[in-house]
Amino acid sequence: MTSTITPADSRPASPRSVARAGGLHPIGVFILLAGAFLPIMDFFITNVALPDIEASLHASPSALELVIAGYGVAYASLLVLGGRLGDRYGRHRLFLGALVGFVLASLACGIAPTIGVLIAARIIQGACAALLIPQVLATFHHTLDGERKARALALYGATSGIAAVVGQLVGGLLVSADIAGTGWRPIFLVNVPIGLVVLLVAARIVPATRSAHPVGVDLPGTALFAATIVALLIPLTEGHSLGWPWWTWLLIALAIVLGFVIHTVEKRAEARGEVPLLPPSLLRLPSMSRGLIMVLAFSIGFGAFMFVFALTVQDGLHADALHGGLAIVPMALLFFLGSLFAPRLITRFGRAALSAGALVQLVGLAWLVAVLVTDWPHVGLWTMAAPLALAGAGQSMLFAGLFRSVLADVPTHLGGIGSGVLITLQQSGLALGVATLGTLYLALAPHSVPHAFAAAEYVHIAIVALLAVGAAALPRFNRTTTDTPVIDA
Repeated sequence: MTSTITPADSRPASPRSVARAGGLHPIGVFILLAGAFLPIMDFFITNVALPDIEASLHASPSALELVIAGYGVAYASLLVLGGRLGDRYGRHRLFLGALVGFVLASLACGIAPTIGVLIAARIIQGACAALLIPQVLATFHHTLDGERKARALALYGATSGIAAVVGQLVGGLLVSADIAGTGWRPIFLVNVPIGLVVLLVAARIVPATRSAHPVGVDLPGTALFAATIVALLIPLTEGHSLGWPWWTWLLIALAIVLGFVIHTVEKRAEARGEVPLLPPSLLRLPSMSRGLIMVLAFSIGFGAFMFVFALTVQDGLHADALHGGLAIVPMALLFFLGSLFAPRLITRFGRAALSAGALVQLVGLAWLVAVLVTDWPHVGLWTMAAPLALAGAGQSMLFAGLFRSVLADVPTHLGGIGSGVLITLQQSGLALGVATLGTLYLALAPHSVPHAFAAAEYVHIAIVALLAVGAAALPRFNRTTTDTPVIDA
C-alpha cells in the first residue's frame, strides 16, 4: 500500500509524479470523487424533470417509471461485478473506460428522440455507473492508509449524500432555466463537459492499481445476484404505480428464494477454494456483517426522506422544482461541512461520535416534523432551514462512520469486492426506502400531507434511534487502519 511521497529536495510532489510512484495525490482524491459524483447525482436528478419528459416525449406513467427503474436496476445489479472486474483488470483502466461509457450514454439521454431511446440510454448509463463507482473506493483502499484513508472515505460519504441533494437542486435549476428551449435535456447533457474534464485529468494523475491476487469472474454467482436484484427492485419500483398486481408479489417471493440459492451456491464455491462474487467469509467479518446492516437501514431512511420531502414541498406546499431544490440546501451545506470534521471526531471519540451524530440527526428530524405539522400550510423555506441543517450535520457524522466501519477489516486485495457490496446495499436501501415509506406517504397524503410526512418520518426517526444504539456493536475505530489481511483468497 502506498501513501504520500516526500521528495529528497523537500519540494511538493506533483500529482503526476505521485501517481507514477503508485500513490494518490490529494488532487487525485478530488478527481475520483468528482467521477463518483456524477453517477450518484444522476440517480436523483431525473425526478424533478419527469413532468417535462412526459410532455416532451409523450411518455406514459409506466415508461416514466422505467426511466428511473432502468438506471437503478442496472446500477445495483452490476456494482459487485464492477468491483471484481476492477480488481482483476485494473481499477484505473476500468474507471476511465466506464467514464467514457457514462459520458456517451449521458449524451444519448440528452438527445433521445423517443422515450424508448431514453430508457435504453438510461440502462446503459446505470451499467457504466456500476462499473465506475467501485473503482473509486477500491483505489482509496489500495493507495491510502491511516488518517488519509479515513478522510477519503468520509469525503466519499459526503459526496454520496450531497450528490443526492444537489441532484434535485441542479435538476430544478436546469429545468426551470429551459436553456435555448431544451427543457429537461440539460440535466443529462451537463455530464458531458464535466465528465470529459474528469477523464482527461484522471488519466494523468490517478495511479494504476489492481489486486495482487486477481480472481476470475464468478458467472453463476453474477447471474444469480443480478437476477435477485432485478426480481426485488422492479416490483419495489413499479409496484405502487401499477397498483401492486400479482406478478409484483411473485417477483418479491422469487427474490427471496434466489437469495437463499445464491447463499448456497457461493458457500459451496468458497468451500472448493474459489473466490465467489460474494465471499461468505468476507461477509462474516465483523465490520461487514454489522456495518452493512446499518448502511442498509441508514439508506432506507435517507432514500425515503429525500422522496417524501420533495413531494411534501412541491405537491403539498405547491413550490416549483427550483424552490423544492432550494429547500434542501441547508441540509446539503451542513452535511458537507460536517463531513470535513467527521474523520477527526471519529478518530478521537470512536463509536460515540456515530451515536452522537445519530442523536443530532434525530433531533433535527423531530423538529422538522413538528414545524410542518404545527405551521401547515404556512411553512416557509426559512422555517425549515434550522431543523434541516441540524439533521444534515448529524447525518454526515453517521454516514462517514458507517462507510469507514464497513471497509475497516477488508483486505486490500478484496477492496473492490467489498466496495461493490457496500454500494449495492446503499443503492438497494435507497430504492427500498422509496418503495416502503414512500408508499406509506402516498397512501396517507390525500387525507393530510403534513401527517403523511410525519408518519413516514416517525419510522425514519425510529431507524435513526436504532442506529444510535447499534453503533456500539461496530468494531472499534483506531488512529491507524490495519492493513493486515483478515482473510486470504
